[in-house]
Amino acid sequence: MTSAQSPSPLDPVDDLLETLDLQPIGRARIRVDSPEADEPVALGDNAADLFVGRSQPQPHGRVFGGQVLAQCVIAAGRTVADQPGQPARPIHSLHGYFLRAGDSSEPIRFAVERLRDGGSFSARRVHALQHGQVIMSMILSFQLPADGLDHQATMPAAPSPDRLRTAADEVGDIDHPMAQHWAYRRAVDIRHVEGPLYLEPGAQAAAQQNIWMRVTERLPDDPLLHAAVLAYGSDYTLLESVLRRHRLSWADPRIRAASLDHAMWFHRPPRADDWVLYQQESPSASGGRGLGIGKMFAADGTLVATVAQEGMVRVKE
Repeated sequence: MTSAQSPSPLDPVDDLLETLDLQPIGRARIRVDSPEADEPVALGDNAADLFVGRSQPQPHGRVFGGQVLAQCVIAAGRTVADQPGQPARPIHSLHGYFLRAGDSSEPIRFAVERLRDGGSFSARRVHALQHGQVIMSMILSFQLPADGLDHQATMPAAPSPDRLRTAADEVGDIDHPMAQHWAYRRAVDIRHVEGPLYLEPGAQAAAQQNIWMRVTERLPDDPLLHAAVLAYGSDYTLLESVLRRHRLSWADPRIRAASLDHAMWFHRPPRADDWVLYQQESPSASGGRGLGIGKMFAADGTLVATVAQEGMVRVKE
């Protein structure tokens, strides 16, 4: 085993669970004043619940975007679940912007505003902060379970994940920090149906692909945790449909890519420790940006979530 492969004190799943175990650190006030010489307007004077969580070290030193997504889900969900005498309200959507790169060697603080608790829906705004600056801003909504119209898209045909190669099969023998991280330090097992883009472009210039993914160990039966982990994994590969369309790979030294925004709708209760087929496509790339759309299906064909993300995707000559 090379030094790059040396295990950390925690295995990847324990490391993820510890990262998502946010700690409450108090409350703060968020006040917005009216502009001077303007008619007074009630712009808000709200309390914010504060949490702190650790970051997962990354070879490139930047916080993984999926980690911040998942931590925002946990922080907001904690303030929905803490209302005494109220039934559970699972998350049904999130909309967030990545504003700055985070430092993966530093903890992140989360300020949660309780925007509204209505008869059926609860809305929260979360700011993720490092060094006094917002690195991500997100609004999330939670809903009391309800009956209603029900239909869904059809799951595409795909080979069993047991027949596909793992990241360790693909790059585990490469003595490079990023390859070793992909192969051994991720809690989410990712298997490409059309072949990975770690080192080489895909065989065809197609703007779509399919991914099987799941957490490698059983998780506690906490719906909020499973939604957070699904959000975590949703950020790994969604922009690959852009790269695949233009026959590019992650190893191409010309690539400059970063997530800009992320939206996710949770349709039905997910389990992140069972196989999920992540169907992905890119309807457009322009202006140095690429858009990825994804549908997540449980192995039995149930559509559990839909994802959209736009990212900066530049090719430097």
